[in-house]
Amino acid sequence: MTLRLRFAPSPTGYLHVGGARTALFNWLLAKKERGVLVLRIEDTDRERSSEEHTQAILHGMEWLGVTWDEGPFFQSQGLERHKAAAISLLELGQAYRDFSTPEEAARDRKEEVETGRRTRRARERADAMSQEEVAARIDAGDTFAIRFRVPDGETAWKDSVHGESRFRNEEIDDLVILRSNGTPTYNLAVVSDDAEMGITLVLRGDDHISNTPKQILLHEALGNPVPSFAHVPLILGPDGKRLSKRHGATAVGDYEKEGILPEAMSNFLALLGWSPGDDREVFSREGLVEAFSLERVLKKSSVFDFKKLQGLNGQHLAQTPTEELLEPVKRRLSERGLLTGDPHQTAVSLPFLVDLLKVRARTVEDLLDQAEPYFRDELDYDPKAVKKQWSKDPEGTADRLERLQESLADVPWDQESLEEVSRGLAEEMEIGAGKLFQPLRLALTGSSASPGIFDVLVLLGRERSLERVERAVNILRSGTLPME
Repeated sequence: MTLRLRFAPSPTGYLHVGGARTALFNWLLAKKERGVLVLRIEDTDRERSSEEHTQAILHGMEWLGVTWDEGPFFQSQGLERHKAAAISLLELGQAYRDFSTPEEAARDRKEEVETGRRTRRARERADAMSQEEVAARIDAGDTFAIRFRVPDGETAWKDSVHGESRFRNEEIDDLVILRSNGTPTYNLAVVSDDAEMGITLVLRGDDHISNTPKQILLHEALGNPVPSFAHVPLILGPDGKRLSKRHGATAVGDYEKEGILPEAMSNFLALLGWSPGDDREVFSREGLVEAFSLERVLKKSSVFDFKKLQGLNGQHLAQTPTEELLEPVKRRLSERGLLTGDPHQTAVSLPFLVDLLKVRARTVEDLLDQAEPYFRDELDYDPKAVKKQWSKDPEGTADRLERLQESLADVPWDQESLEEVSRGLAEEMEIGAGKLFQPLRLALTGSSASPGIFDVLVLLGRERSLERVERAVNILRSGTLPME
């Protein structure tokens, strides 16, 4: 039998980390077992659902590389089928009409809180009514909800993550399956849709465990094949509480904007609640599919560590072919106003720059931050670097940089020639190469950290490099160093 799974987000918000991880696990399992992944948008909450959120969910899944085989279907399209299921249960005697007034419902809730048990007063009132009284109230236009009649006993299932799971039915309220306004409730709609779509395994978060016995009972009452269930642990914030907005960004789109690669995000999410069984941490999507199994999904919740995500992203960034990074880097440079057509900028080889920086960056945004000095006309000098590299001997540093400027003026502009002349000058001045190269690095990039100094010179080109050295010399001799 073909494995059929579903991811069923609600378009009342963006695709958040927990939902993205659930979608990923379903996709990995479908790919591993050559099954089918159905995408269903659960949009029956019309007031809170929006097309914007639907599109954000679809984009987030596509960005992660989580594709679906069928859908997207919309739960709102099945309303008539949902209603028919409720009427069917009513006719079978497995549901009843609840004419309770708001006052009666409030009194029922209060009694259950005080006694600590399900009293099912609504069922008692329904059972005490004759068919004639029911008909009269319907004719009079009295509103009613339809409640499922929870049977006695217990409901058990073998959860693919948690193992044998049991609920005593006496702890389950006679759940409303059709509201007084004729709209179905979540559990009935889900059961009807899962049956219609032939879902064989429901893989979702632990927060749905309490819904599982209700859905099993509804499946059984409707004569549906009961799917298997697997509940994955929740994702926690650093404080050990469920991940939420108070912990910072939780929507997948936020991480895309921060320069996280989709492959790294998928890799990171997979490791939140699943273990490959060895020390491996860096996976391609294909590697995840090959390694993934429900047997290795953890029962304990995992903590979302953004620094770990950044570190993992840095490893993926370093391994990503440079040509795949060029378009997103160009787009983001343009968004920052850095690709302006300035003739100086044409000297910068973007592929060479990206190739140098991707191994030093943790995110695409970090790479862009490091790339900025190569595209700006004016540099901002890091005050800490100025204090360390320039302020102790401004005049001496200016003299050394000026001599270097003169020595490089007519040198062939390639790494080998630049290094030969620069190191020769350091020997001639009887100073360590670092005393020349570090002040030069600051003059060229505004920072004490960069790729190799001769790579930087080649990237900037002869004219721009010498202009920056000259500007540094003028600043050093002006006596107005940029300090904190």
